[in-house]
Amino acid sequence: MQDNKNISKSVIRRLPRYYRFLGELLKEGVEKISSRELSERMRLTASQIRQDLNCFGGFGQQGYGYNVAELREQIGAILHLNDMRTVILIGAGNLGRAVAVHIDFERYGCRLVGIFDRDDTLTGESISGIRIRAMDEIRMFCCEEHPAMAILCIPRSGAEDVVKTLIGCGVRAFWNFSHYDINVDYPDAAVENVHLTDSLMTLSYLMEEKDEPEDDTVTN
Repeated sequence: MQDNKNISKSVIRRLPRYYRFLGELLKEGVEKISSRELSERMRLTASQIRQDLNCFGGFGQQGYGYNVAELREQIGAILHLNDMRTVILIGAGNLGRAVAVHIDFERYGCRLVGIFDRDDTLTGESISGIRIRAMDEIRMFCCEEHPAMAILCIPRSGAEDVVKTLIGCGVRAFWNFSHYDINVDYPDAAVENVHLTDSLMTLSYLMEEKDEPEDDTVTN
């Protein structure tokens, strides 16, 4: 197996997609699949799939293909889905509540253990059985629970101070909805930025591109 630090982010970002497609195959009762068949489902080339998986060692057998259950389990192990990392959520507004309620964290190797918000009127309420705490409780909570990851569902204006506090408490990974560029100040932090408006703007561009009529002009 290669050193994972040398594997490109584009390969890493495709792994969850492989995991999801393999899960769908299992539900369909598919036990084995070739790289060609998998490529047709995923709209990737068979060579791309083989190259991606070869980054992590040998999978499958020539002439047989991939055992779907085994490959999914191995990809899950690569993604550390069985590690059960502890997670805290910062921001109990609409977005934070949606994240807490609708994401099955344990399915993805995480356990939500704390929720924090600066709005004192929310303190004591519960979301998915977890009590909302005041922001001034973060340091003590981190000392006791040692969360590995934080989800930031707060405005950019408040994110910088929160991240500084969390970094000081030993948190080194962030699922970041705040638009604050954490890696500028903390280049060693593991960060996954989620820009919903970027996706919306991209979709707007793609819609326009799809709607453009083909140029049927005939030139002589």
